[in-house]
Amino acid sequence: MVTGPARTRMDDLTVERVLRVVEAIPPGRVAAYGEVGSLVGVGPRLVGRILRTWGAGVPWWRVTNASGDHPLLARALPHWEAEGIAVKPNGRGCRMGEFGADLEVLRERARPALAELEQTEGP
Repeated sequence: MVTGPARTRMDDLTVERVLRVVEAIPPGRVAAYGEVGSLVGVGPRLVGRILRTWGAGVPWWRVTNASGDHPLLARALPHWEAEGIAVKPNGRGCRMGEFGADLEVLRERARPALAELEQTEGP
């Protein structure tokens, strides 16, 4: 697979890093694909691909596009309702200003799980 700024190699470590950041998004909050990617060092499309393929075991419903819209809103709604995430008037997602996770808090919440991965990888 091609690597570099435009394309990042998807390996097991990258997949696990994305999934661990998603697990760290607090209930009742969402983060955009690009925000999750920025914490891991990958692009938003790769985050989406990882969630589509391996995300069933993590709170995938907490990841939206940059506008707060969710591509699987019908499936996400029961989770959103349980967590108190309200759908915005256009019916496509939530308001990021109201429900978006604080990225510094998310970074701190994810730090232990990401550090654990780095320790298991070794040199």
